Amino acid sequence: MIKIEMNARVSINAQQRGSSSSTETSLRPTPIRKPLQLVTTQGQVQIHTSTFRGSFSVVLSEALRSAGLGSQVLIAQFLRGGVNQGLNGAINLCGRLEWLRPAIETCLPEEKDEEHFSLKRKYEEKAIKEIWGFCKSRLIEKKIDKIVLDEIGMAINLGFIEENDLIFMINNRPPSTDIILTGPSIPPKVIEMADQITQLRCN
Repeated sequence: MIKIEMNARVSINAQQRGSSSSTETSLRPTPIRKPLQLVTTQGQVQIHTSTFRGSFSVVLSEALRSAGLGSQVLIAQFLRGGVNQGLNGAINLCGRLEWLRPAIETCLPEEKDEEHFSLKRKYEEKAIKEIWGFCKSRLIEKKIDKIVLDEIGMAINLGFIEENDLIFMINNRPPSTDIILTGPSIPPKVIEMADQITQLRCN
């Protein structure tokens, strides 16, 4: 009887010592850590180029996906006209994607035609510059996460947009904004500024 009681007391004392040591371990002060900081996203300049027109569908799907995930997206097709186009005829998709075309009747050819200095040419130039000005103002206002400039290189070749104006816009965009340039004839100086280049080939 005496042996059993002594053994019981020894085991109880051991348990008490163990529980106190575990309590002491759990009460040790934790090291001071710096609070977590959100990493700001870094925008990229992406170029989708090809020797032919019509490389826009891949970029459109990417733009739709971004808008569906909550980004503010602007698409500008500078040489694609149609019915009810222009700033007042913008198409809105997913609630966050704005799609613009100039207020011209048809798509413009790749090269200047005989109507280069005609009234029609001046009308086209005014409509395209209106879209271009809107794109720049959106970037200045920092209200856009991704902007797609379709056939911007051809618009430069045709004299509607200045190359230096595009370079200035890229250099002065908000740091988190993605700029995607599509189509043929992207100027070499602009290509040098790209973070990513995708070239489509037709065999």
